[in-house]
Amino acid sequence: MCKTPDFGAQQTEAVKAKIPAAPTMTAKDRCVAALGGAGLWTGLVALPLLLKDRYARVFPAAWYAYDPASTATPSPLGLSLGILAVVVGQLFVLAYQYARWRGSTRLGPLVLIQPNEDRRYDYAEGAATHLSQPEGFVLIGGYLSLTWLLRLMPHAYYGFEGGVDWARVLGCLLLQDCLQYGMHRLEHKAHPKIYQESHKPHHRFTNPRLFDAFNGSLPDTLIMIVGPLYATANLIHCNVWTYMAFGSVYANWLCLIHSETHHFWDPLFDLVKFGTAADHHVHHKLFTSNYGHLFMYWDMACRTYKSPRNVRQFVPNGKPPRKWAGSAKHE
Repeated sequence: MCKTPDFGAQQTEAVKAKIPAAPTMTAKDRCVAALGGAGLWTGLVALPLLLKDRYARVFPAAWYAYDPASTATPSPLGLSLGILAVVVGQLFVLAYQYARWRGSTRLGPLVLIQPNEDRRYDYAEGAATHLSQPEGFVLIGGYLSLTWLLRLMPHAYYGFEGGVDWARVLGCLLLQDCLQYGMHRLEHKAHPKIYQESHKPHHRFTNPRLFDAFNGSLPDTLIMIVGPLYATANLIHCNVWTYMAFGSVYANWLCLIHSETHHFWDPLFDLVKFGTAADHHVHHKLFTSNYGHLFMYWDMACRTYKSPRNVRQFVPNGKPPRKWAGSAKHE
């Protein structure tokens, strides 16, 4: 499946298209945008950061005590806090997206990734559609509840001691994305019927918006997200705070890479080959490249990476933007 990577060719390819640079920013503008971006990413892990050293003063000991030898249903405290951590992170993402949707440039210039298509939408409709997707929060919440309450997670996950292990957070993100890359590519390539029944519904969004992140199908979520999540949990053992931080960063980063505009931090992410919104737009537009989500390492190693700078549809054509072909049908 993977070929020997030609990184030189990838770097040459990446500079071919002449995508306009973002509007010039003053030093003050950059500072404000950088602080805003740092605040957003910190917000994604706000709950574990706030409680990891305070939980014993906030909750009764019986709520976080765990006996590995017991067969009783474990306390739902860790499960509840984990789901709440994602909700808190989601509130930061929704606030960020609202500011951008309203036209604020304080968090960075508003540069469309696909400037030749007009996909305007109502924020309330977009947020409501996003939050009501059963394939997203409902299914993932159900998976987390089931595995937690039935003691299907490794014992380490029920422990509250130790704070956040950031090396393990990164390890979980890398492993989850690597496994997700494989399952994502499998959905595309294994058999047309598998693709049609699983991932094709998500690919109707050829010019995605942030709110399309979890708009897909039940089989797609089970194959590409739930399966890798369970494998990652059993391969990298974490305590509750570490898994909480991983879960919130993972879920909310998936939303951010579906953004219709470039983020202020994207040049830095591109430099280290973290996944950007433009990278993921390449996949939605072409279908045959950039199967990774959070990292582009797997695509580069398997020669399925295509730089957004080399996608002609992302270069302004000098004409008025045409209405996105899917707008009338899907919005």
